[in-house]
Amino acid sequence: MTQTSPRIDLGRTIRAMRRRADLSQRELAEKAGVPQATIARIESGRAVDPRFRTIEALVAAVQGRIVMSVPTVGEGVEVGGGIEAGPAGHGAAEEGGGQATCGLPTVPHDELRDAVGRRYPAHLDAWPVRQPKDWPGAWWADWYNLPPERWPLPLPEATYERDRGYRDRRRRAELVRREFSVRQVVEPGRSATCWRFVAELPDGELVGELRAHERTLHLAYGGDESVWPRDLVLDGVLVAGEHRRLGIGRGLLDALLRRMAEVPIGAVSAIAEGPGVNFLAACGFRIALHRPLAMCLDLRVSPGPGRPP
Repeated sequence: MTQTSPRIDLGRTIRAMRRRADLSQRELAEKAGVPQATIARIESGRAVDPRFRTIEALVAAVQGRIVMSVPTVGEGVEVGGGIEAGPAGHGAAEEGGGQATCGLPTVPHDELRDAVGRRYPAHLDAWPVRQPKDWPGAWWADWYNLPPERWPLPLPEATYERDRGYRDRRRRAELVRREFSVRQVVEPGRSATCWRFVAELPDGELVGELRAHERTLHLAYGGDESVWPRDLVLDGVLVAGEHRRLGIGRGLLDALLRRMAEVPIGAVSAIAEGPGVNFLAACGFRIALHRPLAMCLDLRVSPGPGRPP
């Protein structure tokens, strides 16, 4: 008795192929000479049995290929079939031998739906929104310590960006978030009381740096240095502008705290202003009223000849 092999999910395959080729439905329709409505029906599953010539045109439009094969007939072996389709040979959809699979990378957000149940565009990136920094519309995302009940706008469940340039920057950001690592740098000739940590990518690109130095109160009050506890002064945390809000600063600070626990040193002080205050507060720092205050003196400059008052 001949068994019917499971069929490929053609809609998912076309969406995955379109994502690999970076084409919208409209762009693929123009290249393939197929109505956009037809592609939409195939991807949504409403076109149960599309014409082979239609699929052939869609695959050819992205310089893909369709391959058919028939396994060798022998004792106990059924005659089967196979189909393989993928842009430039990068991936395949196969059917035969009792199974159906798609070798193309799936669309990561294929399970997400908008408010009316529609899929998000396959060639763009959609993602769930869990906190303000996940949503481009959250202009207050840098206010680290703003409680949810005071957010100016409610967050959507998911979002996406039509701008492909933004999409590519976000993909780069996600790659950096996954791959950056932090290490302490010990430089010959530099005092052991000077601490330096760097965040870098696997290729050695520097994306962040933290510097701090040890101090002991005996420098201020004199006496035996060994009886005074040591603490640290955080000189600064610097993250490359295009890689901010990816957790790099927090990663650098966490590495510093782990090293402090090993030494051990129990306190670290910092002077900050503007966004730096919010960042340190989000990392557990508290304002120390007994610490020295930052002070500034503005000099009144007399206007010279030809200068406005």
